[in-house]
Amino acid sequence: MNHDVVIIGGGVAAVNALKAIRELNTDMNLTVIQNESVYPYYRTRLTKSLFEDLDANKILLQKKEWYEQNNVNLYLGREVTSIDTENCSVHLNDGSCLNYDKLLLANGSINFKPPIEGIDKENVFTIRTFQDIQTLKAKINDTETILTIGGGIQNLEAAWAFCSHGKKVMIAEFMDKLMPRQLDPRASEILKKAVEASNVKVFLGTQVTTITGEDKVNGVVTQSGDTFNCDMIVYSVGIRPNKKIYESTSIDMNLGVVVNHHMQTSLENIYAAGDIAELNGKVGGLWTIAIEQGKTAGYNIAGKTTSYNSSLPVTTLNAFHLDVFSVGTVDENSYSQTLIDDPLNDQSYRKKIR
Repeated sequence: MNHDVVIIGGGVAAVNALKAIRELNTDMNLTVIQNESVYPYYRTRLTKSLFEDLDANKILLQKKEWYEQNNVNLYLGREVTSIDTENCSVHLNDGSCLNYDKLLLANGSINFKPPIEGIDKENVFTIRTFQDIQTLKAKINDTETILTIGGGIQNLEAAWAFCSHGKKVMIAEFMDKLMPRQLDPRASEILKKAVEASNVKVFLGTQVTTITGEDKVNGVVTQSGDTFNCDMIVYSVGIRPNKKIYESTSIDMNLGVVVNHHMQTSLENIYAAGDIAELNGKVGGLWTIAIEQGKTAGYNIAGKTTSYNSSLPVTTLNAFHLDVFSVGTVDENSYSQTLIDDPLNDQSYRKKIR
């Protein structure tokens, strides 16, 4: 008997689950529901294309024909409105209903919207989807000064693109260093100097409280009372699992959808992987983690008992004439040995803790 497998979400976790299932089983009926109208793509490449004619076909996770070759039904531009776990059915915004034997929740996360007064003004953006990039790019040529709120990977890549094309750029980071979760103070210091060498102003320990302007942004006010003028804002200050549609179900949730090491939720025929999944009280939130969790979920859905334990968080940044690579944790208190290679030239720095 063929099983019906429905996957909610079209990100990297979903695609790797599809690959794992088809590796073991060619008969399962596979359906993917993707709320964007484009085929599943590399989300990590969005900020690298701010000043290019971004063709969705060039950043696809798999070529379009791959889905047909692997008998995958794609529902593009559709939203899941509710799930009936009693009757094993998924309801969509076009009125259709899909039945499932096994269900994978892989609809990722949304960018956290900080509680800043005026955050809904015109020319305030966040980057999460292909459409976000299109909307931002439509305004970029008429923009002179851009403030990015958040000093993580995504905003650093965006800041590099902006300043490389002649825009005045500022970065406001709440913490006391850039890339606070991936770099130690010395590495972050080197990064900050490289950013500032590209004429980008960096404000650490800075919390934006108000976005000013009538309908359109013209500046910000910080908690300390400082004011900065700008005509565009891009914020990236963390993610939140996209769990709202599951709140009316009996699926256990906390920060995200709670799973075990098989990526199985509290309901045995429902799995979760990627940014939506919470394992051992943590949500992964990284591309490499989503890949491995998607594989694990796919294998288990196809009948091969597989466990996901952990993946080392890996982060890379190629910007401001630096190559930054961070793997694992930067918490020295968790380790007994530290090896450092620092020629003090602000160009090269290596550190290993174990």
